Amino acid sequence: MAMAMGMSGRRGGPTAEINMTPMTDVVMVLLIIFMVVQQSLQRGLIVQVPPPEPPAIDSRVPDALVLQVSAGGKYALNHQPLNGARLREELAAILAPRPRKVLFVAAEGPLTYGEIVAAVDAGRDAGADVIGLSPH
Repeated sequence: MAMAMGMSGRRGGPTAEINMTPMTDVVMVLLIIFMVVQQSLQRGLIVQVPPPEPPAIDSRVPDALVLQVSAGGKYALNHQPLNGARLREELAAILAPRPRKVLFVAAEGPLTYGEIVAAVDAGRDAGADVIGLSPH
């Protein structure tokens, strides 16, 4: 075992030298830990971005299902009233035979965030694969 002391100077006393190897090891371990932690902190959200000019949603087209949500828990599908208490069941019956299970949710009037989320959740529970929010 070699000591990091040498004899130098006019008086001939011992001088201490810092051993850099342990410090380099600690820095490398910290670098690896930070790299691993950084990878686990990255979270993503899958989002479908609409085209620059969104196509007009026409509720008269039989393929498009537009769920209109009004204040007070009133719902209509393509202007046909739905029972709010049985919304999930009625939507499931309508979506079941369709090959493309796409539903658009349109808010009519001032609504709370919770009312829109309830309509989106009902559509998701009914079996809609894609749910879009319509501006009208």
